[in-house]
This record gives sequence, C-alpha cells and structure tokens, in this order.
Amino acid sequence: MAMMIAADLISAIEKYAPLALKEEHDPTGFQIGRRDKVVKRVLVTLDVRPEVVQEAIDQNIDFIFAHHPVMFRPARNLDLAIPQNQMYADLIRHDITVYAAHTNLDKTQGGMNDWLAKALQLTDVEPFNVTSYVPMAKLVTFVPVSHEKTVREALNRAGAGCIGDYTDCSFSSTGTGRFTPDALATPFIGQKNQAEAVTEVKLEVTFPQSQAPQMIAAMLAAHPYQEPVYDLISLANQQQPIGIGRIGQAATPMTVRDYAQFVCETFDVAGLRLISNTPDKVVKRVAIVGGDGGKFYPAAIQAHADVYITGDVYYHTGHDMLADGLSVIDPGHHIESIVKTEMSRIFEQWAQENDWQVEIIKSWQKTDPFTFIFNAK
Repeated sequence: MAMMIAADLISAIEKYAPLALKEEHDPTGFQIGRRDKVVKRVLVTLDVRPEVVQEAIDQNIDFIFAHHPVMFRPARNLDLAIPQNQMYADLIRHDITVYAAHTNLDKTQGGMNDWLAKALQLTDVEPFNVTSYVPMAKLVTFVPVSHEKTVREALNRAGAGCIGDYTDCSFSSTGTGRFTPDALATPFIGQKNQAEAVTEVKLEVTFPQSQAPQMIAAMLAAHPYQEPVYDLISLANQQQPIGIGRIGQAATPMTVRDYAQFVCETFDVAGLRLISNTPDKVVKRVAIVGGDGGKFYPAAIQAHADVYITGDVYYHTGHDMLADGLSVIDPGHHIESIVKTEMSRIFEQWAQENDWQVEIIKSWQKTDPFTFIFNAK
C-alpha cells in the first residue's frame, strides 16, 4: 500500500470542493500543521473543540478534517490561559494537521446540502440562491476496444461525468482509427512503417473546465497508446449552477407541522423551532441550507419553497419570515454533523482508489452546545 501525506488528501479535498467556491471572508482550507506530514490516521469531525482535540491525541490522529474552520476568529494573542489558544498549542505539540472545508463544501455538487437533501429524501434536487455558474468542458478520446472500460473508469474516478443527480455519465461510439507508426514509434497496436486500420471507441465525458488538467492526466495514465489523440472542447450550452442551498420535491406531501416532526426524526434532534402562520399547509417543495442560512430565506421564497429548513434563525429575521409568508423549520446548526459519515465514506473510497495506507475515524464527540429543556408544567 502507498504512503499518504497530508498534501495528497488536501489535493483530493480541494478537487472535490474547490476553494474557489467558498464565500468571501470564509477562512476555509489549511488551518494548522504540515502539508508534508505522513498521515496514517484521519479524524473526521464537524467542529474542532478541545474535547475533539483530546480525542485525536488519545487515538494518535495525524490529520483532522473538519467542516467548521478551527481558526474562524483570528487569535489576538497566544496566551495559553485562553482555552482556544491552549487547543492550538496541543495540536502543534502533538503534530496534528488540521484542514477545514466549509462554504465550499456547502456549495459543491455532492457536498453538505446535497447530503441533507438526500437525508430528507428530496427528489428533483437543484441548487437555489444561485450566485455563479461553472463553465463545463468535454474530453473526447479514441481508445482501442480492449481498453475503453479502463480509460472510462479512470475518468469517472477523477470526477468526470457528473450531470445533475447522475454520476459516471459518458458516451461511446465505435469507428475506425488509421495511423502509420514511424521508425521511432513504439506502437501498442501495429508495426513500424505499416499503415494500420483499427476498430476504436470514441469516448466522451464532461466536467468543469477547471478540472481539465487532472482529467487529461487521468486519461493519459490509463490510455495504452504512445500518443493518445484527444479533443478538449469548451461547452457553451452547459454550465453548472452554483448555489449554497438545495431545493427539491418532498417524497411524501404532508403538512408543515408534520414535516417539522419528520425533520426532527430524520436528523435525530431533541427539538426544533417552527416559524409558520400556516402550519396546516401541505408541503410539496422544500429548500434547505445547513448551518446559519437565515439570510438566504428570500431566495427560498423566490424558488417557490413551501418550507425552508435552516439553522440559527435570528429573532427579527423570524418576524420577517412570518411577514413574508414563509414557513421555516430551524433544527439547529448541528444537523451538519452528517459530514462525519459522508466525508468518512468519501475518504475511504479515495483510500481504496489510491491504495493509501490510512485509517479513517469518525469523531464520537457531540459538539452541539445546546440542550433542550422542556417546560414540565
């Protein structure tokens, strides 16, 4: 098995959730430690808190992946009497590297808000509050029939072929390739100085233009030909919408009140807050933004959501939501702990694909600071 260093994992994370997607002023990305550190044990957490750091120390963790940046607020000094500073010192003393993917993971396809939408069993899911579009490209290459599957799967592993709710999308057609190897060639098929006509598969895949270098590299690494032929085409008719939230259709129509109970059960929260003038209205279209998404509620209205799910709704914003006729379910910020299961799964997949010798561990610490106390009267 191959040794993995922190930079290898960081590179894979930033391909999956590009830093270009992050919100302005979001201190996401590399936080603490060394990029060249050999990583054998990774801890996945929602938050980096003192109890999580102690968990990492106890388990000999080399690398912590978190959704929330540990250095969200800059340190004003390094007084170790301050718990946050002591936590930084513990991380450095134990040589633990820390990386966070925050709003870029919220926005990216297959990221936080897609996981939350999937947990709610939403269908026809698409981004809302779209702020930008990612230009797309198509890679076309020509492969001998014997290697079409190998090259196609290599491109899919690199991330090609994601279209909406579908992955591993490609198109193949068969034709005839013609070539004559010269005296210096080392042909995979044919003889030097002899014209050849070979049955080949034309393989086509799409991906964001920014990923073109790694797609070409993946194709070349898997292709058997000495000089693979390929076309890289910019697509004017395809652009991937980028938005921090997701909106889709409820799997089963139910009232706002019942949907709030469904959300409570889905995310296993002890309680939640409901903002609604119409609790008996039937919910068909649902918008969701994990974390603090109150400011995005006008976009949920514009997207014709029957209910909007988000956390940390402010008192006066709740008044505005009521005045604008939107039903809002606030299950809190901690539903984003779904990151522990989902990123652990993704890391395990990457480890298998790259033959990395690394153990992925989900943090068992619950970092939700809130406890619900119900009025017994």
